Amino acid sequence: MRSVPLIREPLSSQNARRIVHNTPGADQILLMLKRFGLLAALLPLAAAPALAHHPMEGMGLELSALTGLISGLAHPLLGPDHLLFLLVLGVVGWQRSLRSALSLLAVGLGGSALGLIWPGLPGAELLVSLSLVLEGLVLSGRLPSLLLLPAFALHGYVLSASVIGWEATPIAAYLFGLLVSQGLLLALSLSLLKRSLSPQGRLWLAGALVGVGAAFSWASLVA
Repeated sequence: MRSVPLIREPLSSQNARRIVHNTPGADQILLMLKRFGLLAALLPLAAAPALAHHPMEGMGLELSALTGLISGLAHPLLGPDHLLFLLVLGVVGWQRSLRSALSLLAVGLGGSALGLIWPGLPGAELLVSLSLVLEGLVLSGRLPSLLLLPAFALHGYVLSASVIGWEATPIAAYLFGLLVSQGLLLALSLSLLKRSLSPQGRLWLAGALVGVGAAFSWASLVA
């Protein structure tokens, strides 16, 4: 029995253009490397001491309305899990309008208020790390985006733990600074990431979030 030779059709110009179009260009690859280089650079911050998560205690400042405001403004920036979660929300597209952005910030503020009333949720830091995995799955389209609302409330809950026992005025200033800082981060993520990230880039970012969230979760378990 003789074998029938395979006949390969020549590559048409249309197929060639399709292959070139679907292949990431140098600019896209460089952009992805920069983004994920930032994620990798944030990984060592997970091992930073707890004082680095709270600027007022780390700098030895006295408790006042001003220091409460400064702490609220800086707190989301110094926690890599909070920072990543907030920045990627712009890619998911929760703040497509002013109303949705304000609703999201209100949910986070409600979580902070709940943390002041009922502190000490077991495993809260671990759940915050796992929220990055959740956000990656939402970004990849495997889970609905509504799940990010309780996740954002959880971040607000954890951010309130450092001010338990403060007086009312510094707490109010801290919450206001927290609200302003989160709002600016949401606006930044929407302007920098959502407009320039391709569908393929979204999948890469989703995978990076799952990996970073798993690494943070493991660090929380073994700490």
